[in-house]
Amino acid sequence: MSQLTHFDAQGQAHMVDVAAKAATHRIGIAGGRIEMLPETLALIESGTAKKGDVLGIARVAGIMAAKKTSDLIPLCHPLALTRVAIDFVVSHADAESAASVFCTATVETVGPTGVEMEALTAVQVALLTIYDMCKAVDRGMTMTGCKLLEKHGGKSGSFVAGI
Repeated sequence: MSQLTHFDAQGQAHMVDVAAKAATHRIGIAGGRIEMLPETLALIESGTAKKGDVLGIARVAGIMAAKKTSDLIPLCHPLALTRVAIDFVVSHADAESAASVFCTATVETVGPTGVEMEALTAVQVALLTIYDMCKAVDRGMTMTGCKLLEKHGGKSGSFVAGI
């Protein structure tokens, strides 16, 4: 594993200098899940949650979070994002798994550094928004499995997570 890049020779935290890096098309894709009671998922699907369209609002929250990542993560560079897409897949409970919503965030830019942190932040905030909107009926919801699924572009090339 390479040396951590956010520390200088004296061990002090710093923002990595990306000035000499080429601007390339970069893509980050992250995913995560929120598990819930079947009744909670039914409320989300029916659109009858008291606070409104849960997935619609969570989608906007995820987009906003991607745009604000550098305000939240101290050493992230502010980036001009060219695309943010938030997608949801609902899964009904069965014998092997709980009712859940899986969120995927795809973030793109053309620049000298990647967008993995923006994709991860988008997923987490979208899932937190689902929790916030549904907590009145289900405080036991669990967010799980948030991870980078893919990244493309830049000097290190592509990464695709294993299953």
